[in-house]
Amino acid sequence: MSSIVIVGSQWGDEGKGKITDFLARTADVIVRYQGGNNAGHTVVVGDQEYKLHLIPSGILYKEKTCVIGNGVVIDPEILINELDYLKQRGVETKNLQISGGAHLIFPYHKLMDAAEEDKKGNNKIGTTRRGIGPAYMDKAARIGIRLIDLLDKDVFEEMLTRNLLEKNHLLEKVYEIPPLSKEEILTSYLEYAEKIRSYLSDTSLFIHNAIKDDKKVLFEGAQGTLLDIDFGTYPYVTSSHPIAGGACIGAGVGPTKIDRVIGVAKAYTTRVGSGPFPAELMDETGQYIREKGHEYGTTTGRPRRCGWFDAVILRYAVRLSGLDSIAFTKIDVLSGLKKIKICNGYRYRGEVLTEFPQTLKVLGECEPIYEEMDGWNEDITGITSFDDLPKNAQDYLNRIMELTGVNVSIISVGSERGQTIVIDRFV
Repeated sequence: MSSIVIVGSQWGDEGKGKITDFLARTADVIVRYQGGNNAGHTVVVGDQEYKLHLIPSGILYKEKTCVIGNGVVIDPEILINELDYLKQRGVETKNLQISGGAHLIFPYHKLMDAAEEDKKGNNKIGTTRRGIGPAYMDKAARIGIRLIDLLDKDVFEEMLTRNLLEKNHLLEKVYEIPPLSKEEILTSYLEYAEKIRSYLSDTSLFIHNAIKDDKKVLFEGAQGTLLDIDFGTYPYVTSSHPIAGGACIGAGVGPTKIDRVIGVAKAYTTRVGSGPFPAELMDETGQYIREKGHEYGTTTGRPRRCGWFDAVILRYAVRLSGLDSIAFTKIDVLSGLKKIKICNGYRYRGEVLTEFPQTLKVLGECEPIYEEMDGWNEDITGITSFDDLPKNAQDYLNRIMELTGVNVSIISVGSERGQTIVIDRFV
């Protein structure tokens, strides 16, 4: 392992937190490269469960350096709360570095996020209302405020004054929300600045030097391929780039510095929020998977929509991110099902599609084409070798590798670190 990018290969919630934590054992640096606190990674260590939103999953290894890159948008209050949460649980955070180029989320972003979502009525996107999208909007509009700006009181006050003229006008005249107080925001955010100041770093330079010095760097994305702003199920997407190419932009490294890309995929498919979902299960099987897999959002607690594994989606992720292998999670959830289905294509107006469609309209009319396989009843949560898995589970994994053209290198059979199978020949 040298420089590896971990990518969500579905709609997010694939278990990237566990896989990042598992691979971080042999890494020196772990980098979060995009998204905000709309993401949630759950890591289980022994009988302890840690829920992280902004800080990379590798923070649980005290000797590792964790980095929040410039591609992340940061709510400083949430970041400070997360730092306190970790310190209270005995987790050391002194090795965390945060890019000064990371943009900040402000109260007006969250108000606008919620107001816009409410205005959409039945056409809601399913945003977490954390202000992520509006913060990225300001970044693109070149009026965003970065962490490095926050550390200079005069610069920050000037930028905040300018922004509030526009934002308060929108809040009052468009959304009918009372204006925000500049003094209150100024006071609270300057207090945040003092608590965050020691973590500030030129993270792009740090990562560059780490790779130059042959350090092992692990890049961790949030969300998943189908939530990518350009290649996801637009407009039901996030506001950044979860695909592998986003790691270069969000961390400030060149593509030639990336050695491998590992996609994380669940043994079934889930998504949160609105939008088409061809393989969705609206029956008892879907409910069984949701309850057994604890498919509720780490950040919001919302129930996830559940469906069969979709090979069309994974082939799409393989192409977009150049996946070298797959870390396959939650296969233990399927234990107990007599029959298991794989979606290997879509039927659209009499035509068979084997590639993911570009338009939402077409996707919304697609019907899944399934192939059915025998399930297994054995408890596989203690198995440590591929060869010891039930034959039907092996057949299921082998068929997925055939359909997607990429090998499964890691298999998660439970939530704990030790409940992980590594297929050495594919690593």
